[in-house]
Amino acid sequence: MTGLYALYRRELAAYFQTPLAYVFLSVFALAAPGFTWQAGALFDTGRADLAPLFDYLPWLLLFLMPALAMRAWAEERDRGTLEMLLATPMSLWSAAGAKFLAAWTMAACALILTFPLWIAMNYLGAPDNGAIATGYGGALLLAGAYLALGQALSATTPNQVIAFVLGAGACFLVTITGLPFVFDMLADHLPGASAEALGELSALARFESLRRGVVTLRDVLYFLSLIGLGLTLSVTLIDARRGGGR
Repeated sequence: MTGLYALYRRELAAYFQTPLAYVFLSVFALAAPGFTWQAGALFDTGRADLAPLFDYLPWLLLFLMPALAMRAWAEERDRGTLEMLLATPMSLWSAAGAKFLAAWTMAACALILTFPLWIAMNYLGAPDNGAIATGYGGALLLAGAYLALGQALSATTPNQVIAFVLGAGACFLVTITGLPFVFDMLADHLPGASAEALGELSALARFESLRRGVVTLRDVLYFLSLIGLGLTLSVTLIDARRGGGR
């Protein structure tokens, strides 16, 4: 745990030693309200809630989380510091967990920057604060799932741009399987049970339940399973490189 906490602090500090953290937080702080007020036409809905924010939040996270995750292992490989990390007595699980938790903390900070919108909704009306709270919880879980997948794919290459493209592609696929037109296309080419099974794998469908205030163990376990899968893949891929150089 000592090693995990030390690496967590190093990783979190590393975000602020480069423009990455400032650019990431600035983009999120501007884009999330922008989508809510403009693209989401918040005032046109006539309701004091954050539905427009949660409509666009998954798509914003889909691109920003891989951008946050791309440096996790790719940077270690590019700088040649991966071997030094592997030589420490800290377990790979601790290293992967520390990197994930540091990125997840950044994602939480980004979501906190949107809290003034929540305050504004309470000033303008009487929103369902319970549903908004579960929506934020779902957004944090969704961000964690995207980060875990992105960091796993970051372990496959020393190039951060390639890591971003792979991560964004994987997150996109995990998301779109729940869209109606994708489900219809799958149903046309696959047996009904198979199409429904793939539709159930959609992160978007799980997030939609949480944003409506419906919290089920199945949805929470889904996101935790994706996070666990991503961390397991990270450990497996990095362990396969032990002693293998770049």
